[in-house]
Formats: sequence, C-alpha cells, structure tokens
Amino acid sequence: MGCFSNHLFLYINLLGVQLGFLNKIKTIFTDIKIQHTVFALPFAVMSAFLAAEGAPELGTLAWILIALFGARNGAMAFNRIADSKFDRLNPRTKGRALPAGYATAKQYWFFLIVSSVVFLFSAFMLNSLAFILSPIALGIIFGYSFAKRFTSLSHLWLGVAISIAPVGAWVAVREEISIESLILGAAVVFWLVGFDIIYSCMDVDSDRSNNLHSIPQKLGVETALNLAFVSHCVMILFLLLLLFISGLGGFYLFGVILASGLLFYEHSLVRADDLSNVNIAFFNVNGVISVLLMVFVILDCTWY
Repeated sequence: MGCFSNHLFLYINLLGVQLGFLNKIKTIFTDIKIQHTVFALPFAVMSAFLAAEGAPELGTLAWILIALFGARNGAMAFNRIADSKFDRLNPRTKGRALPAGYATAKQYWFFLIVSSVVFLFSAFMLNSLAFILSPIALGIIFGYSFAKRFTSLSHLWLGVAISIAPVGAWVAVREEISIESLILGAAVVFWLVGFDIIYSCMDVDSDRSNNLHSIPQKLGVETALNLAFVSHCVMILFLLLLLFISGLGGFYLFGVILASGLLFYEHSLVRADDLSNVNIAFFNVNGVISVLLMVFVILDCTWY
C-alpha cells in the first residue's frame, strides 16, 4: 500500500509539472497573440502559389508554414523580453505576461530559442538559399524590437520584417528572389506601416513619457492617421502593379477591389478624437484583408 501511495504521489507530481508547463506555454501563446499570425501567413501562402504557378508541393508548403510559425513566435518572444521594462510603464501593456509576472524571462528565452531553432531547421529543409538567408531574416525581425528606441520609422522596420514572409515563401519554392515577390513584399510593407501607425496612436502619451519614437508621437495623431491613409493607398498601387507583373486575372483584381474597400472602412473607424475602434480596425479588418487576398490569389492560380 505504501509503495502504491508513493507511485501515485510521484505520478501526481509529474502530472502537475506537465500541466504547469502546458499552462505556461498557453500563457506565452496568449501573450504573443498567436492569432495575429493571420497578418503574415496569408501573404506567405499567396506568394508560394504565385511562385509555383499553381498549388505548391504539400511538403514545401508545410515547411513554409512551420518556418513562419517559428519566426513569428521567436520575434514576438524577443519583443516581449526586450520591451518588458517599457510594457510595465504603459497602462495598455502592463498586463502582459512578463510585467504582470505570469511568466518569467527564463521561460520566454527558452520559448525564443526553441522557436528560432524551428525556423532555422525549416529553412534548412527547404533549400540552401532559404537556409543562408534565415539568420539575416532573424536579425531583421529581432531588430524591430529596438527600433522605437531611436527612430520614428519603427513602423517601416516592422513592415520590412513582415514582408520577409512573402519574399521568403518565394525563395522556398523557387530558390530565388523575384520581382513579383518584392512587389508583394512592398505591398505588405506599406500595409503594415499604415495599420501600425493607427495602432501606435493609442500609445502616444506613454511613448512621450518613456522617450520612445513613433509617427503619432512625433507628428501628432491627426497627421499620423493621414500618413497611414497614404500608406494604404500606396499598398493598393503595389497590389495593382502585381496584377500586371504576375499575370494574375479577374479573381485577384476583384480581391484587390474588396481589400481597398475594407481599407477605406478601416480608416472610417478611427478619428484623431476617437480611438475607441482601433482594435477593430487593427485586427478584425486587417485579418479579413489578408485572408481575402490569399483566397483570390489561390483562385486565380488554380482555377484554370
């Protein structure tokens, strides 16, 4: 009986450790907003379909998605570690896992290392060029976390970081960087610049008090919102340019028209004197835009 009790006690302890670990992983995934993967993932998928001129090989597509998952998780973990001090001082972010004490820096570093290894291994499994470029990609996406410390163009840095998704997906399929992938990447850059400026409007006071830089902090909210609108107009121009460069057709054009309408709707939700709908504009609308464009690119690449 005593032996059974000891084994049961040991089993319960092990189960408790495992459940605790799973809860920490869940906490980290919640904290890094895993659902925001919807921003970059659809552009990587549409680039893969464009590069393959149809459906890419299933194995290749799987490694692209795993690489994206690893890179995005690693980048967000690094951001949480690098910004923990500032997050603690910002009313909007002080409830995040690190400043609130729901997770430790050591746990985040472990998560970061595992995610980075997953990304590097996925790039290795894709092709030589993808693997060679993978450390550079990590450097760019990690570097974004420090951009607000010295430049108001941190939004542009984030845009470049996210644009790695479509450019990298093309590299994964064809082992080259093409004009099509760069045009799609440029569209992503200006898309991100636009909605990151909108999102940053909520942190103007905190950025000023903590000497962090952003377009809203430097130029004011109203001017920043106007620049965000211009940025999204430039995105639409790049999407239309891709129509002529890549040979896409009516499905894609219809998707661009719908995406343009959603961008105008996004800007109608936010005013300099009313930022209450920023979260709707940031996540809901932009999530729909990325998925919508992906669906119509896939239809155009596979319909005929």
